[in-house]
Amino acid sequence: MRKFIFTITALSCGFVQAQDSLKIIHLEEIAVYSTRANEKTPTTYSSVSKQKISERNLGQDLPILLKLTPSLVTTSDAGAGVGYTGMRIRGSDATRINVTINGIPLNDSESHGVYWVNMPDFSTSVNSIQIQRGVGTSSNGAAAFGATVNLQTNTVSPAPFVRSDNSFGSFNTWKSNVTYNSGLLNGNYNFEARLSKISSDGYIDRSGSELKSYYLSGGRFGEKTMIKMVLFGGQEVTHQAWYGTPEARLNGNATEIQNVIDFGGEYNTQKQADNLQNSDRRFNYYLYDNEVDNYQQDHYQLHVGHTFSEELNFSGAIHYTKGKGYFEQFKAGDQLADYGISNVVIGTETITNSDIIRRRWLDNDFYGFTYALNYNKNKVAVSLGGGYNKYDGDHFGEIIWAEFASSSQIRDRYYDGNGVKTDFNSYLKINYQLIEKLNFFGDMQLRSIKYETSGLDSDREPYDVVAEYDFFNPKFGLTYSLSERSDFYASYAIANREPVRSDFIDASSGATPEPETLKNVEVGIRSQGSSFSYSANYYLMNYKNQLVLTGEVNDVGSPVRINVPKSYRMGIELVGSYQISPALNWSANVAFSQNQIKRFTEIVFDYGAGFDEYNVVEIGHQDSDISFSPSVVAGSDLSFSPAKGFMLQLLTKYVGKQYLDNTSNDSRAIENYLTNDIRMAYEFTLGDIKRVGLTLLVNNLLNEEYSSNGYTWGYFYGPTDRYQQNNYYPQAGRNFLMGLSLRF
Repeated sequence: MRKFIFTITALSCGFVQAQDSLKIIHLEEIAVYSTRANEKTPTTYSSVSKQKISERNLGQDLPILLKLTPSLVTTSDAGAGVGYTGMRIRGSDATRINVTINGIPLNDSESHGVYWVNMPDFSTSVNSIQIQRGVGTSSNGAAAFGATVNLQTNTVSPAPFVRSDNSFGSFNTWKSNVTYNSGLLNGNYNFEARLSKISSDGYIDRSGSELKSYYLSGGRFGEKTMIKMVLFGGQEVTHQAWYGTPEARLNGNATEIQNVIDFGGEYNTQKQADNLQNSDRRFNYYLYDNEVDNYQQDHYQLHVGHTFSEELNFSGAIHYTKGKGYFEQFKAGDQLADYGISNVVIGTETITNSDIIRRRWLDNDFYGFTYALNYNKNKVAVSLGGGYNKYDGDHFGEIIWAEFASSSQIRDRYYDGNGVKTDFNSYLKINYQLIEKLNFFGDMQLRSIKYETSGLDSDREPYDVVAEYDFFNPKFGLTYSLSERSDFYASYAIANREPVRSDFIDASSGATPEPETLKNVEVGIRSQGSSFSYSANYYLMNYKNQLVLTGEVNDVGSPVRINVPKSYRMGIELVGSYQISPALNWSANVAFSQNQIKRFTEIVFDYGAGFDEYNVVEIGHQDSDISFSPSVVAGSDLSFSPAKGFMLQLLTKYVGKQYLDNTSNDSRAIENYLTNDIRMAYEFTLGDIKRVGLTLLVNNLLNEEYSSNGYTWGYFYGPTDRYQQNNYYPQAGRNFLMGLSLRF
């Protein structure tokens, strides 16, 4: 009898604990509620669960883990998914994708970029991800001109645990982490801590990475109030692989390789020429052994959530991000004058050039607050929210060594500039049930930006910008319930976006980049059955003054962009999942799109037959394709679970042809590619170990040779003679990662 009573009591306590944890999770979700879409929101989105994130989480960066989501294309500078990685959604790059963590903006204020390498192994601490394609709903931070990626960090675990994930794979890739979670203490408190280390030699020569990161969270979770602190950060040392591999090297054509040496301009030493001639597709231009990116970034977030009643709740957060670091470069035979160094006079000889080693630094602070007041009763759900953020960043360069240094001193700053940006936004979102099956959604956002710079840019040119923008971004739409599990939606949204720092620096003399405007139409249907789900949508993204990539990069590998008056992206996205049998499931997606610029003017310099001229040649193009925007992107996940704890997956990704610039020239393109990965996983218990997980992931199973990114540049040297160089970022052939996960 006593045993029977004990069993019932244990079950009862477990039920109460489960109920408490559900309340706590609800409190935590308040923090992201206002920036996420739901089934009543007439926008196109996908959700990625913690399980799906963890399946492939063996050390590769988050974009690689998300590569099977609709319309998403990934790339890796080092070729194996560790180090600098990036993603594009609907052809839009990272600078046009709004990313938030717990509702806090992640995009860099000046570049709008997201550098996942600064947050290695962050995926381990992510509970869920929502990707909204198109403009999406109002979010904090930079405007979404391609998509919004909203990450929520781990929620409370009711039971304590210790977990360690370890993996090893090709290119000497290692990952080790340990996570501790306290469970619920006294029914109200929870703490979690993680330490991680990832290292890899990279697929590309001399592209290794040494990455360290941490994650800490802790809070008090009352019946109606949550206070939670989240701290995370990382320190990365990554050997640079920004230059890419010349197409001639990939093709192995000796004549074309010699042309690169003769006309490319960057192979002005015998050592560089030998490097190109004697390498293979893993070529890396950089030979200096400390050609690294070295950066530390730390994030601090304090979240408060309070439920006033069943209808009314509030969430607020204050945040601070500190980033500081540099990239180091060896430059052969640079002009001393470019660094403000006087010529060196030795006897009768005047030395104007020198080998140098330079560091370009970033030292920035980003801080602010966000808030949202949410009301939901009967037929109406309203969110009033927004945020204020300020960025203060220093850019400066140092010479740490020079063969001929004149009177300069180590770490003299040859340029020094500062940028300050403030960003205020306020939004009001409304969901209103018009009739039983019809829901209206409205979203109005006001955004005000001020950007000021001073000092010199990296070319020692005055960099003085004072720019202010005030944007009104309305969104509205309807969702109609076709049945209990099926919805039809349609929406129209307008978004405006300011130029970024490099747009001002790289603009032609006397030109000022214009802000962009996007008008976005989304129409779709989504349905969820007992054994299947599907969605289908049409989108039109119509741009005014879109800043498009030209295919060129500047001297630090960043892409160069210019305004084009009229352009658009239009497409159809199909997503489906079917449980074929209890052991077999298939999910797949495909996107067909057309991405065009009405009128594009290509700018090419003509240096004359004797390289003694400097003329600008303009070449007009009509209805040309937008660079890096494939017309077909598809993904597939075929999963087979023949026994408890065992899973076998075939993961397939197809990416259509992408043009390197906006001329639709087939000779400047990334060819289409198809990759297949296979994943095998087995989970079981062993003694006191609650969970043992073994994983084998074989990437690029069929050893496809392909490139996922690139750039192009060229010039005329006479009336009809043109030199054009394409550089690509080759990805690894067949490679593997093995993982061991232990949970206590």
